[in-house]
Amino acid sequence: MRTQKMMRISLLIFLFIGLLASCGKSEKTNGQKDQGQTIEQPMPKKEIKYDKVDGVAVDLNNKGVGPIQSLSLDPEVDHGLAEQGKDVYDRNCLACHKPDKRLVGPAPKGILERRAPEWIMNMILNPEGMVKEDPVAKQLLMEYNGSPMANQGLTKEEARAVLEYFRTL
Repeated sequence: MRTQKMMRISLLIFLFIGLLASCGKSEKTNGQKDQGQTIEQPMPKKEIKYDKVDGVAVDLNNKGVGPIQSLSLDPEVDHGLAEQGKDVYDRNCLACHKPDKRLVGPAPKGILERRAPEWIMNMILNPEGMVKEDPVAKQLLMEYNGSPMANQGLTKEEARAVLEYFRTL
């Protein structure tokens, strides 16, 4: 009986050692063949720029998740639309977002240097979907202590006016 127990323990130890020996260091690699051999090289790391305002990666290519897929801005600011946007902003956003300083949420001043216009519009129109699926929105949620942005129920026109206002900050 004792011999069987020792054999089982020995077998388990042997299997455990075999398992450990078969495990290697996992690393993303870019395999290249060289005369029948594979040479493993680390994948090059993408240079990521981080924003000084909120510490989140600057990503001007990310359009976010929501109804806005494409948006082009005129080179000149539409001051009438920006004034409408300021009214909407003052009514709906000012409690959590001060124009030029961090509050419950990030300051919108300079946002177009950090985010694509489509991303901004989608964050205004679809904050729930953005924090579920967009990596930058998820990171911002964590940065701002898990305080999600409230959906204000703005129309696309109102959100576009707010975006135009952001261009004047």
